[in-house]
Amino acid sequence: MNIALSTTLTDTDFDTAVDAVKASLADQGFGVLTEIDMQATLKAKLGEDMEQYLILGACNPTLAHRAVGVMRQIGLLLPCNVVVRADTSASGSVIVEAMNPDIMVQATGEPALSDVAAEATTKLQAAIDALGGQDAAHS
Repeated sequence: MNIALSTTLTDTDFDTAVDAVKASLADQGFGVLTEIDMQATLKAKLGEDMEQYLILGACNPTLAHRAVGVMRQIGLLLPCNVVVRADTSASGSVIVEAMNPDIMVQATGEPALSDVAAEATTKLQAAIDALGGQDAAHS
């Protein structure tokens, strides 16, 4: 199983890609609850340099409510993380990766989460596909 649904955006800059990802997620009913700037955090805390790398904590409230209704501990795997990161192998390219929701089912062994995971996968894959990137990985 792939841990991510992903695509690579070409001929774009990082900030434009982030804006496109947020808009695409919103079109599928996801809000962004958190943003973690790994580049800035690692520089400030460890003095380490890395490429632009942003973790977006995306949540679809309806799906989150259904998942928590099945298993209260599932909150440990929420929200769905979406990573936007500069492609270090190709200038002007940005990689977008969303957590594969099937991980919830695999990690918990809870079959009642399957329907929620399938719907979340459909919505996240639609958001990824709408970006029009290359090399999309479908799980």
